[in-house]
Amino acid sequence: MTMRGLMMDQPLLISSLLGHAEEYHGTTEIVSRTIEGPIHTYTYAEAAKRARQLANALVALGVEPGDRIGTVAWNGFRHFEIYYATSGMGAVCHTINPRLFPPQISYIINHAEDSYLFVDLTFVPLLEGIADSLKAVKGTVVMTDRDHMPETSLPNVLCYETLVRGHSDRFDWPVFDEGTASSLCYTSGTTGNPKGVLYTHRSTVLHSYAIALPDALGLSCRDVVMPVVPMFHVNAWGLPYAAPMAGAKLVFPGARMDGESLHGLMELGGVTLSAGVPTIWAGLLRHMRETGKRFGSLTRTVVGGSAAPRAMIETFQDEFGVDLIHAWGMSETSPIGSVSRLKPGMDGLSEDAKMAIRAKQGRPIFGIRMKIVDDEDKPLPHDDVAFGHLKVSGPWVCARYFKEEPGPTHDEDGWFSTGDVATIDADGYMSITDRSKDVIKSGGEWISSIELENTAVAHPDVVEAAAIGVAHPKWDERPLLVVIRRPGSDLTREGLLEFFEGKVAKWWLPDDIVFVEELPHTATGKLLKTRLREQFKDYRLPTAAE
Repeated sequence: MTMRGLMMDQPLLISSLLGHAEEYHGTTEIVSRTIEGPIHTYTYAEAAKRARQLANALVALGVEPGDRIGTVAWNGFRHFEIYYATSGMGAVCHTINPRLFPPQISYIINHAEDSYLFVDLTFVPLLEGIADSLKAVKGTVVMTDRDHMPETSLPNVLCYETLVRGHSDRFDWPVFDEGTASSLCYTSGTTGNPKGVLYTHRSTVLHSYAIALPDALGLSCRDVVMPVVPMFHVNAWGLPYAAPMAGAKLVFPGARMDGESLHGLMELGGVTLSAGVPTIWAGLLRHMRETGKRFGSLTRTVVGGSAAPRAMIETFQDEFGVDLIHAWGMSETSPIGSVSRLKPGMDGLSEDAKMAIRAKQGRPIFGIRMKIVDDEDKPLPHDDVAFGHLKVSGPWVCARYFKEEPGPTHDEDGWFSTGDVATIDADGYMSITDRSKDVIKSGGEWISSIELENTAVAHPDVVEAAAIGVAHPKWDERPLLVVIRRPGSDLTREGLLEFFEGKVAKWWLPDDIVFVEELPHTATGKLLKTRLREQFKDYRLPTAAE
């Protein structure tokens, strides 16, 4: 018989994160650019008070534990309050991506059976367009004050500020099982309907601990954190939870994601750490270069969502003295699963060797295990050469999707198949080479579309690039590169192919290059290659006659 320890049995609950920040970092600020325009500033103590008021308001509306509360909102102080009020009272905070197609948004709200929706002013017209299709929604709360309430056709509309201020700030956060559902995010649904990932209080708190570790994001109460990644995208990568845990100041950018607005808010708030997808950082870098501005406080920023070009990491470091940290994750992993930070002994490597490591998606943070397997599910070596299907497991990895039975995404041992193709080296650094559905299979060998794209965007005249496999009579598939040129550039197919020489294996070289004005993207900013493959399905490569 095992012996039980004699420690306090206290569940890991999200309400404790804000409670800690209120008690020990109560004067630390939360700064938000509001949808109405002005910059809003208050403290953790004030945020905690208003979260309790909102919890009382939800109770008065008849919200019960387990009810789903939907949000269609930008990063801001009111959204932050909703995170804690809903989960803290035992309900489920369901963040909805407004960049999805309206039918997908309607599907998600109905599938989640949201009882109330909280919406920023920006997205009121969006909800008006689908209101008749929403089955379980009892009412909508517009996240503004009485002076800015819009005229709207939405039924049962409430004003956020009126709702909050009409209730007491005395609310005792209930204590319940840490396995209770806390929040719900849906995948982007590029194939089929979006799938719901239902997080628990335990998984969220553990994920917060893990990403705050020194070899992860290294959060402390001396940091000023600006999540540029939206709060509707996998809970802003957990930063609205980890920052209060660490006592870090928060800065929310609202709806303005352009380079000028982001840089201005960073300087105003004294931001030391930020996080976002590569397209956001590309826009910020363009602004910095065009204006000659510098960063006054920013020391590091996290990039994820899709692979960041090595050239972007080098630019942040060499031109602006900012450490761009590569991370990997997905909705199903809460999301952060690995972070690329150098290990002891690597400081003596050449700059080129260090940059090659930093360009990888990194080592698993504590709690996450990774492996790669072949098409027969046999483990492959971690030798930085073999690449196969990436599988993960851990306490903040989904066991199955909301309202679905376990399916082919999980094997009999519980490992989750990510849909990524990756290599892992002897030090544990993982590098995504492709999505399983995007890998280019040429003559029985695999070509990484991501490596081709990252090589292309390293050219100064390339704004964005996508590599897809096109049918070939001899090799099954060969790579076609679809490129957006820098405005005014006269870059040619031959010039770009010449740029590739020596950077990738010769048999990886694109068989052709097509220049376009724009590329399609998913709701989360990733390249939509399904549409490109459909667009170019009948494309005849110049090598097809060889």
